[in-house]
Amino acid sequence: MLPEDVGSTDELDEMITRIGLKGLETDGRRGPFLVVGLGNPGLEYVWTPHNAGFMAIDRIAEQEGVVIGNRRCRATTATCRIAGREVILAKPETFMNLSGAAVAALINEFEADPARDLLVIYDELDFALGTFKIRERGSPAGHNGARSVTSVLGSEEWLRLRIGVGKDLPPEAKEAGAERPGRDYLLSPMRKADLTVLDEVLDRVAAATRRIIQDGPGPAMNEFNRKDRE
Repeated sequence: MLPEDVGSTDELDEMITRIGLKGLETDGRRGPFLVVGLGNPGLEYVWTPHNAGFMAIDRIAEQEGVVIGNRRCRATTATCRIAGREVILAKPETFMNLSGAAVAALINEFEADPARDLLVIYDELDFALGTFKIRERGSPAGHNGARSVTSVLGSEEWLRLRIGVGKDLPPEAKEAGAERPGRDYLLSPMRKADLTVLDEVLDRVAAATRRIIQDGPGPAMNEFNRKDRE
């Protein structure tokens, strides 16, 4: 979410050129639905706020009875069926700054249409812990993982679910240019009380993901964004 995230943007530019995104030119066939959670691989990042996207993928996999254990497209993945649809759950192994490289590889591998068949889940420091929001388009703002996805897709019109991780931080700590407080919080293990709050949110995120796959983003936003405001 901050400029100090691990991963070289020069490497990302090279990957975008090399991968090419064949999936953008689909022939109308209905392939798998891709659900990609953003985060950083490695034990030191497992319980950090910046890995809320990874935690969401793990929760969905647990509820669907699958294990995120396959390695393909620069990600660890699992395959399941939700609402009769084949679904690929993925956690990029590229670190946050290069998340788009894994997204592009998945789109190419499964010939997916990113406008219809992609949901990206990631943390949002500007939302309070305990909340989340679904959105069909928008600027990546200060989130480097979202910026990486936008770069490879060449568009801000992709479906995302942002999980609030903001917790008792002054406004200046949430800005993309802030040097330490926001970064330290995002990349430090969460307290037990905060993990308890996030645990309940992850169940709702999993339910929202199933609703998106079954009925589309509109009904899911009407249900879950409204509940979140309440």
